[in-house]
Amino acid sequence: MPGNLWIGAPDSESGLREITQAARSWDRSADLGVTEFRSLDGVVTLDRNRFTPRRLKLSWDWLEPEDARHLDMLARRLVRRGGWSNARESLPIAVIDPAAGNVLGGLQAAGECGSSEAEQAWFVVSGEVKVNEISATFKTPDSALGWRHGTWPGWPVAPGMTISWALPPYWRHIVGGATVARLDWKRYDGTSLASTQAEGLSVTGTVPPGASYVTPVGVAGAAGAWVGMKDACLTVNGTAVTGTPGDGCPAMAVTGYTDTPAVRLPYRNVSLDLVEVNGAVR
Repeated sequence: MPGNLWIGAPDSESGLREITQAARSWDRSADLGVTEFRSLDGVVTLDRNRFTPRRLKLSWDWLEPEDARHLDMLARRLVRRGGWSNARESLPIAVIDPAAGNVLGGLQAAGECGSSEAEQAWFVVSGEVKVNEISATFKTPDSALGWRHGTWPGWPVAPGMTISWALPPYWRHIVGGATVARLDWKRYDGTSLASTQAEGLSVTGTVPPGASYVTPVGVAGAAGAWVGMKDACLTVNGTAVTGTPGDGCPAMAVTGYTDTPAVRLPYRNVSLDLVEVNGAVR
């Protein structure tokens, strides 16, 4: 698992930054979106939201000035989109949680996918693949299927990170196929940069210079192969282990921020509250 927190707007000029100092407090409790109703005779009924946002609360004492400035820019929405754009925008923030063993979404890791295009967890990278809510069928041996992030062109990364990708274990039952696991590296604008691949069900690669995102990809290697999608795993700075529940890597926005000078300047005492958003931060 990653040893430190990485945080930033992946398509901004500053990208992700590693915060090497451990947080004094770290609350990653899930918001279950449950409301409880109790009748006069004591019977309890529950109302639960279909989607429940992830929340993080972080605080540091005596944070290094460079790290504090980075968090301040994010909190005050002063990040600038990468490339030649001069416009400052309210870009969604990515948080690579060192406690997450699998940055795929919860349903993605469970091999379940919504029926609508907006909820589709997988997409055809090349060739012909028939995809439904729990499985895929490859029409040609070289067809490739990719895992989709809901907000960005891929999962946010930073050069030098190690990314480990494990395809669903059910893919090993493909008869006569040379299954390939692949990591497609992409620039900040989503264009392709390079790929790292290995024959078999898993691959590990180092993020190359210039990469801001990674898309995990699988090639069945056999026409007509039917494969289940359950238990895939994408891990940052660790080894992907199939069956690890998906923690996700949602787009987030800062909802609370404090910045207090420490007793010894220029160090800062900083806290952040973040909540998952749909990607459209205004």
